[in-house]
Amino acid sequence: MENILLYVVAALGVSTVLNIALKRAKISPIIGYIFTGVLLTYIFDLSDVAHSHELEYIGEFGIVFLMFTIGLEISLSKMRTMKMLIFGNGIAQVSLTALAVYAMAHYIFDVASLAALMISLAFALSSTAVVLTHLKQSKEIYASYGQRATGILIFQDIAVIPILILIGFLSNEGQEDITTILLHTFMSAFVILLVMFTIGRKLIEWLLHFSANSELDELFMASVLFIVTAASLMADFMGFTYSLGAFVAGMIIAETKYFHKVEADIAPFKDILLGTFFVVVGMKIDALMFVENFGTIMSVFLMVFILKTIITFGVVAITYKPLTGLKTGLAIAQVGEFSFVIFAVASAGNLLEEQLASLLVLVVIFSMILTPFFIPHVKKIAEFILHAKSSIPEVIDMVHRKDHVIVCGYGVVGKFVTQYLDEYGVEYIIIDNSPKHVREALEQNLEVYLGDMSKRSIVEALHVKDSAAVIVTLDNPDKKQLICEAVLKQTKDANLIVKAVSKEEKERLKNLQAPIVIDGKVEVARVLVERVMSCQLQSFK
Repeated sequence: MENILLYVVAALGVSTVLNIALKRAKISPIIGYIFTGVLLTYIFDLSDVAHSHELEYIGEFGIVFLMFTIGLEISLSKMRTMKMLIFGNGIAQVSLTALAVYAMAHYIFDVASLAALMISLAFALSSTAVVLTHLKQSKEIYASYGQRATGILIFQDIAVIPILILIGFLSNEGQEDITTILLHTFMSAFVILLVMFTIGRKLIEWLLHFSANSELDELFMASVLFIVTAASLMADFMGFTYSLGAFVAGMIIAETKYFHKVEADIAPFKDILLGTFFVVVGMKIDALMFVENFGTIMSVFLMVFILKTIITFGVVAITYKPLTGLKTGLAIAQVGEFSFVIFAVASAGNLLEEQLASLLVLVVIFSMILTPFFIPHVKKIAEFILHAKSSIPEVIDMVHRKDHVIVCGYGVVGKFVTQYLDEYGVEYIIIDNSPKHVREALEQNLEVYLGDMSKRSIVEALHVKDSAAVIVTLDNPDKKQLICEAVLKQTKDANLIVKAVSKEEKERLKNLQAPIVIDGKVEVARVLVERVMSCQLQSFK
């Protein structure tokens, strides 16, 4: 590739101008990067270069850093708090969608079994980059449908790793039976996870500790870049994808005290490299093929969109509300960016015909172009289709507060807490994850929101940093500990007051150091003695 510097400068200039214009129209910058690739290909006649391995490697590092930041978001503690949303809804959505798409591709459209498998796995995934960007910007990530969409997207991102590993084994070991391939896949994944979470964890913590103590920001940033690239290269050397190493490295760092600094420092690199990936994708678009096959592309997109919406609606509606299920289904009905990777790897491994792969890539691009226009209106569309509107306020509806008391839980104890706060004239808000309790509070004309306070996004939305106090009245000891951890991770200065009902629970909570733990049994004993000493028992004679 001659004049490489000219192409880089042109890409930066075109993408900047396009994204400034698209930003004003509230369109995702991903579209700008894709169109940048299209324009570069036709302006400089780079159609031959667009499919080079060197360019693919450059673009792949955008996915590497995307997977690293996803790993940062998916710490083991977060997996515990969202296990139902991630693994319950996620497994059901991905598996049912993959089965349905496979059946359609293989039995209706007569696509070969391995090719149908690749298509089903790719179309089961949605766009993390587009959907999460919208949910975060619109604050709808705090809504019930936003939380469920996020959980499913997290599982899809996790599922990318075994999917890519499986494709690699199918490509390289085509003579082996499926049982052997799956055994190799899981055994190899187990080995690399064991190495990364034992030796790798210690090395990563050691490197971040010494680079942070140097108080040189550039040295800390260099350490993070080294960790990401080294983990990626190690995974590749052991026969896995670059993404697996980066993803696991992110999960390890998420459990350290350097998590927030790494997340903030790596964001610009991730966005630039992810933009590079989409520029490379845009360079592969055959505009003539898109025009000639527009009807087919549109038909396939609509079939996948409707199918994924129905399946996700069913999965979520079974465990929650139909309205939330439809909003979630509409939000993640598109085909995601990781489908590009699956189609590219499958095509390179001769599991998918190159012509078919090119057509499917156009379907994905068409899907991602439409999504930024469609996703802001999923709430109105879902309410129109079901002729229903949610009567329960969610955290998304909350305006900014300061010096307020947050009452977590509106059970028996929570009701008494709010009564006493009313007597003192203290401003408070209630947060509860039970629609029943929320309705009870609404009947009393109280300010209440539906949400799970053990999740970081909810803690941020409640403005805990600006609150006067947080009172946790729940009975579940595990949930109480998770809520305390989430609050303290947000701010160490929180005035956190928690009810304890056993000695073991009291010790667990005191190990967190910051919370003020109220022992229910001790307080009852104290009140009994006070009543005796004040002779209030005489009224019962």
